Amino acid sequence: MPFHATVLTLYPEMFPGHLGHSLSGKALERGDWRLDAVQIRDFAVDRHRTVDDTPAGGGAGMVLRPDVLARAIDHADPEPGLRPRLLMSPRGRPLTQARVRALADAPGAVIVCGRFEGVDQRVIDARGLEEVSIGDYILSGGEPAALTLLDAVVRLLPGVMGNALSGVHESFEDGLLEHPHYTRPQVFEDVPVPAVLTSGHHAAIEAWRREQALALTRARRPDLLSRS
Repeated sequence: MPFHATVLTLYPEMFPGHLGHSLSGKALERGDWRLDAVQIRDFAVDRHRTVDDTPAGGGAGMVLRPDVLARAIDHADPEPGLRPRLLMSPRGRPLTQARVRALADAPGAVIVCGRFEGVDQRVIDARGLEEVSIGDYILSGGEPAALTLLDAVVRLLPGVMGNALSGVHESFEDGLLEHPHYTRPQVFEDVPVPAVLTSGHHAAIEAWRREQALALTRARRPDLLSRS
């Protein structure tokens, strides 16, 4: 069975977005993975199709109602436990490449896109939503975050990338940032490609790439080194 992503959103027209292009788009057309966008508002019960209400205890903004969202989740995922249920949220655990690989190995994912001030905690608890963050910043909604998560996952699915090794020699796969890359022309604006890369000495090339990756990680993301 292909990887099956179901996105619950107030803006289904935002999907597949950029995932409908390039390698992920071709894979979607081939049926290598599936994407359904479910309109949360369809599960409101009043004539105004209301999906939010004021926060209990007061405060600014609105909160996504638990009853409406629960109905949407139950409809979209009638067999709980088969696919992880994710809620894109700035307070979630940071998305890592290891988590992305685990999701790519799953049969799919149910992804809830938050809006407003947040989602009623009771539906998060009752429907077992795993809160996931893509960074320490705030977006206007969960849709761009969901697209980012799916982009990271889909490219790792079998058959999506032309070269399977493309998903292995990358930043974060071994706990380091990726080394610099070079190609033709041999000299660009008086700067040549590093000689080691054209030496044909594979061990020396791998050693150079490792050294460069360590240097970049040390300079830009020393926190990654502290985790190893």
